[in-house]
Amino acid sequence: MNAVLKNMNEAAPPGAGEYLTFRLGEEEYGLDILAVQEIRGYEAPTRVANAPAFLKGVSNLRGTIVPIIDMRLRFNCASAEYNHLTVVIILNLRERVVGIVVDSVSDVIELTAAQVQPAPDVESAIDARCIRCLGSVGDRMLILLDIEKLMASPDMGLASA
Repeated sequence: MNAVLKNMNEAAPPGAGEYLTFRLGEEEYGLDILAVQEIRGYEAPTRVANAPAFLKGVSNLRGTIVPIIDMRLRFNCASAEYNHLTVVIILNLRERVVGIVVDSVSDVIELTAAQVQPAPDVESAIDARCIRCLGSVGDRMLILLDIEKLMASPDMGLASA
């Protein structure tokens, strides 16, 4: 019985869990599904003066003012084109609501510990501390983000909640 209780109390292996996957250009990313509040079609937000280019503005979501961040611009990808597939993923991060614009949402997947591996330590537009790990699903390679760390980083320009 103690072994059963021990197994119930063990945390999931690092990186294992359910992820919402999305595309930015040719790359596919994933973020913890528990951070996702909803997915909405893209609507141009109200621009904020002197904000970084990747902060597209703010939207009013049922009385809550939500900053909208274009992830392609944030990750220094080619300029973003908005079409019928472009969506805003509304995130709820420790009582802060933030929207991220992505090219499209792929699906929700569950990854086991065997499907994840540490991210290589390479120079990129994303702070290495904001990449949780890499996931493999068949021939797909996913960059799994620590979205809370990414949104809390000082260069995001978001005031503390």
